Amino acid sequence: MGRKWFGTIIGGGIGWALLGPLGALIGAYIGSMFDSQDRYSGRRISSGYSDDFEQYGDTRAGDFAVAMLSLFAYVTKADKKTLSSEVRYVKQYLIGKFGVHNAQDLLYLYKEILKKNFDIREITKQIKSHMDYYSRLELLHVLFGISGADGEFHHSEIEAIKEIADGLGIYPQDYNSIKSMFVKEETAAYNILGISPEADIETIKKAYREMASKYHPDKVSHLGPEFQKLAEEKFKKINEAYQQIRRAKGF
Repeated sequence: MGRKWFGTIIGGGIGWALLGPLGALIGAYIGSMFDSQDRYSGRRISSGYSDDFEQYGDTRAGDFAVAMLSLFAYVTKADKKTLSSEVRYVKQYLIGKFGVHNAQDLLYLYKEILKKNFDIREITKQIKSHMDYYSRLELLHVLFGISGADGEFHHSEIEAIKEIADGLGIYPQDYNSIKSMFVKEETAAYNILGISPEADIETIKKAYREMASKYHPDKVSHLGPEFQKLAEEKFKKINEAYQQIRRAKGF
């Protein structure tokens, strides 16, 4: 008999994440949730890694969660050790962002994935093939959020997240923007908008409009309310950065 799933994220079903490298990681733990007909009914899922854009938008909240947990397990193990304190911070983060029931499911999978060894390049290749760019940006945002849950970022964590971002095909400007939302520097507000402190007012306004469109929460509405709420946090940070620059520039 399979495990009982308490939350709506994993309990709501998983599609392409049950296949390929991700499926090898978690299939034994959640495969019994579905019979084959329920799993594939009405869905176009491939075990390959095509760049066919028709596959995009087919990501369920469960797929996103499995990808998120697998990537963060890699970040957690980047310093070659996993401390109980790190797991506690992850638990607190998951409860705060997704509620107790979803956190219970997610933490269970996270702990199981931590026990496995896997090729991060194959994992990111699968995710990139099946997940649209805006959802991949949200993945990066969540990774920084969980990594900073203990109040600090370790060099090994930053390096691991950068490796993941490269594998996911994240543009350098977008990586730096999201990183600046969490790893604070003097020019953080400008980095978030992807501009230099010397940018003129029109350039600043244009950058803000572009970023507000790119990171709008509606871009990830297909992932469900839990992940859309996280996107709203990112959108808020963009607005805060813009207002900070406006005050500094006096416009």
